[in-house]
Amino acid sequence: MADVAKLTAIIEPEAQALGLALVRVKMFGGTSDPTLQVMAERPDTRQLTIDDCADLSRRISDRLDELEAAGKDPIPDAYRLEVSSPGIDRPLTRLADFQDWAGHEARITLTEKVDGRKQFKGDLAGVDGQTIAITDQQGVTHSIAFERIEDAKLLMTDRLIAATAPLSAEGADKIIEEEV
Repeated sequence: MADVAKLTAIIEPEAQALGLALVRVKMFGGTSDPTLQVMAERPDTRQLTIDDCADLSRRISDRLDELEAAGKDPIPDAYRLEVSSPGIDRPLTRLADFQDWAGHEARITLTEKVDGRKQFKGDLAGVDGQTIAITDQQGVTHSIAFERIEDAKLLMTDRLIAATAPLSAEGADKIIEEEV
């Protein structure tokens, strides 16, 4: 499997050149169906348009093709490239994500147990240095070192939906019929 840190170092400048913030780079699917997943967003809106996805996909493809032509292919086997927005129930991958989404419900899975648990679900309660705070459904606030987080994502709630309204819903209710 490809080195994700190396891929991130290659992909991040391509995202930044388009004014995008990289949210996550991940390889999944194993040897049977390897997929390079890239999630990015506009820092000011936390959203990504279809055109943004297409532009970033082209830049990444071009860069990886250049590396392959130079004999420095970071992904030696065939793979699929998937470029997308992190979505409404986004993964939380950066320390700032936990602060930015404080007050919203999340699920955090750890690399090892803390307070006798490996998984926490509750409202994000902020960040102190490198420590995340999450308040569970019993009202207990747990402190978790960022380095111990294996996976974290926001959970779909009415509060989250209200906080992530689209930039524009214009045209969303129109049906365009074209003759083919």
